[in-house]
Amino acid sequence: MAIPIVRSNIVIFFISMSLVLTLALGVYASNRLLTHWLLERGLEHAFLPHEQSVQDILQTLAKERSLPPPPELTGLRLSVPEQDGLGLSPDKLKALKDLLLLKSGNSAVLDAAVIFPASVANGARARIDASKINWYREDDLNSPFTLSAAVNALKSGSILDAIPDMTWRGGFGDNAVIAYSPIDSTPGVPGLLILTNQSHILASLTPLIWSISAAIGGLCLISIFFAAILLWMRFHDQVKTNRNIQYLAHHDALTGLPNRAVFNARLTEALRLAQAKASNIGVMLIDVDKFKEINDTHGHGTGDVFLQILGERLKSVFGNHLVARLSGDEFAVLLRSISDPARMTRLAADMISATDAPCVIDGKEIKISLSMGLARASDGSWRASRLLHCADLALYRAKHSGRSTFAWYTPDLDSDAQKRKEIEKGLSRALKFDQFNLVYQPQYALRDGTLKGYEALIRWDHPGKGTIRPDIFIPVAEDTGLIEEIGTWVLNHACLEAALWENKERRVAVNVSPAQFIAGETQNRVAQALQNSRLDPKRLEIEITESLLISNTEAVIETLRQIHDMGVSIAMDDFGTGYSSLSYLSLFPFDKIKIDKAFIQNLGKDASTDAIVTSIVGLGRSLDVQITAEGVETEDQAILLSAAGCDLVQGYMFGKPDSVARHEANNPIFPLNSSGGYWFPQNRKQGEAPPKITLAPKLAQYATLVTASPGSGSRNNGDV
Repeated sequence: MAIPIVRSNIVIFFISMSLVLTLALGVYASNRLLTHWLLERGLEHAFLPHEQSVQDILQTLAKERSLPPPPELTGLRLSVPEQDGLGLSPDKLKALKDLLLLKSGNSAVLDAAVIFPASVANGARARIDASKINWYREDDLNSPFTLSAAVNALKSGSILDAIPDMTWRGGFGDNAVIAYSPIDSTPGVPGLLILTNQSHILASLTPLIWSISAAIGGLCLISIFFAAILLWMRFHDQVKTNRNIQYLAHHDALTGLPNRAVFNARLTEALRLAQAKASNIGVMLIDVDKFKEINDTHGHGTGDVFLQILGERLKSVFGNHLVARLSGDEFAVLLRSISDPARMTRLAADMISATDAPCVIDGKEIKISLSMGLARASDGSWRASRLLHCADLALYRAKHSGRSTFAWYTPDLDSDAQKRKEIEKGLSRALKFDQFNLVYQPQYALRDGTLKGYEALIRWDHPGKGTIRPDIFIPVAEDTGLIEEIGTWVLNHACLEAALWENKERRVAVNVSPAQFIAGETQNRVAQALQNSRLDPKRLEIEITESLLISNTEAVIETLRQIHDMGVSIAMDDFGTGYSSLSYLSLFPFDKIKIDKAFIQNLGKDASTDAIVTSIVGLGRSLDVQITAEGVETEDQAILLSAAGCDLVQGYMFGKPDSVARHEANNPIFPLNSSGGYWFPQNRKQGEAPPKITLAPKLAQYATLVTASPGSGSRNNGDV
C-alpha cells in the first residue's frame, strides 16, 4: 500500500515543480514581450512625426537618380560626407543628414542606409539581402535577425516599423532599426533604414517594466503560495489519512489496543521463535461477562467508555505483554516471557482481583466481571489457530463455571466442544421436526396436601441419543440464540396442554430465562399463547430469576406489569441465591417466591439455613406472597417446611417430572387422615398405599423452627 502512495506523491511533486517552472518562464517571457512592445511603441512615437519629411526626401532621391542601382546594394552612410555614388545634389544630401541626425527625447540616430530595390518582378519588390548593407557591424546589433527583420519590413507596406534589437533569449541591445517604407511602391523609390539608439527608451521603461513584472510575479507567487498551501494540505491530509489507515489497520479504534490481525501475526511469530528456541508461550482469552446488559442498561456510549477503562486495566496488569482487542467484548493477551502455568495463573488471579473495584461512569457504578481462558503451547508443533481454539474452549468453561473466574485448557474440553457442536446442529432439527416434549413436576399444598399445579419442563427426545436433559442443551441454545424460539415453543405448548387438562383448577408454571426474555416483546408472546390456547390467564404462572431484573430494570418491570395485568401470576425463582433479592421485591409485587433447592438440601442440618428459610417464609407472610420450596426430597424437609408455614412444595419426594396423566393417577399422594397425620410417599412403589407417619413427633423435634417462624399461623392458607 505504501509504495503506490509514495509514487503518487513523487508524481505530484514533479508535476508541481513543472508547473512552477512553466509559470516562471511564462512570467519571464511576458516581461520580454512587454518590453519589446513598449520599445516599439516608444520608437514609433519618436520617429512617426518625421514621416512626411522622410517621404519627400525619398521621392526626391528616386526622381534625381540618374543611374541604375549598382549590382550590389549600397547604402548612404552619414559617415561618408560627400561621395556616395548615388548622384545626389548637395542640398538634398544635407537635408537628409539634418533630418537623420535629429535627437529626440527618446533616442538618437546613429547611422542610416538608403535601400534601392535591385529589380522588380510583376510589380513586387525583389528580395533584398540585408547582409549586403555595408554599414552592418556585429557591435551595432546583437542579433543578426534584427536587420533582416528591418529589411523585410520595407516590403510590409507599413509606412514606419520600429524593430528593437532583441535576441532569442530575450536580451536587448543598445540599438534599434527604424524602417521607412515609401508610400509609392513604384520601382525606383528607395526605402530608408535608420540605426538608432534605444538605450534611453529602455532605461526609461525599466521601472515600469519591473513594476509590471513585479506585479505579475507577485500575483504568480501568491497563486503559487495558495497552490502550495492547497498541495501541502492535500499532501498533509493524505499523509495523515495514510497514517490513520495504517494505525487503524493494526489497532482497535476504540481502545487503541492492537487488533486481531496484529495479535495473530505476533502470535505466529512468537510460535516460530518458540520452536527455534525450544521455549513456551501462553495465551489468555478474556471476555466481559454480560456486556450486552451493560449496553442495554446504560447505553452504548457508556459501554464504549467501559471498554476503554477495561483496556487500561488490562495494560496495567499485564504490563509489557501484548494485550489486544479481538472483537466487541473479547480481549487477548500474549505471554512470551512468562509462560509457566504458575505465573500465568497468578497473572489471571491478579486480573480478577483488578476487577474488584467497579468503574464509575457518569456517576453510575458498573461492576466489572471477566471470564478468562488460559492455554499454553508446550512444544513447537502448535499453530496459532490451535492455541487460540484451546484458549477459547477454556474460556467457555470459565463462563459456564460461574463467570468472573478463569479456567485452563485440558484435553477433555475438545470432546466437550465436539458434543456442543453436535447439540447445536441438532437443536435446529429438533425445532423443525418437533422433537421436544414437555414433562411436568407437581406442586402440592402443605396445608391440606392438595395438588395445585405443575411446573412445565422441556425434554429433547433425540432420535439417536434418547432423552437429553435441558441442563445439557439449554446452555447451548442460549449461546446460539435458539433459546428464544425454544422458549416460545415451551410457552405455547404448555398453555395448549394445560387448556386440555380435565381439572380446570390446575395451574401451569413456565420458566422464562433472561436469555429469552425481551422487554417489550415477551408480553406479546404471552398474550398470543393465551389467545391461541384459550387458557384462563389465572392458570398461567411465569417464573423469572432475579438476574433478569439486573439488566434494564425499568423496561423489565414494565413488561412484567403488563403480563401481570393480563391476570398471569409472576413468581421469583431461585430466591436467595442472588445479591439483591430483597430489593427487587420492593420493585415489583410478585405473586410467589420460590426458595432455591440449595437451601432446602441443608434444611435441618444447618442452623443458619434454617433461619434463612424461616425468614423467607416470614417475609412471604408479611408481603402476602405465596412461598414454594423446590427440591424437597425427604420427609424431614417436608415436615420442617410445613412447620415453618411454607405454602407449596415440589421435588422428587412428591413426584419426578412426568406426564400429567401419571401425576393425576397418583393423586392424592399424601392425604390428611383422621388422626392428624400425613401420608408421605417415602419409598412407595406403584399402587402401594403410602405409610402412615405421625406429624406430632416431628413438630416437637423442631419446635425451635416453629417458634422462630415470624407470623406463624397468622395467614389464611385456605386456597393457595
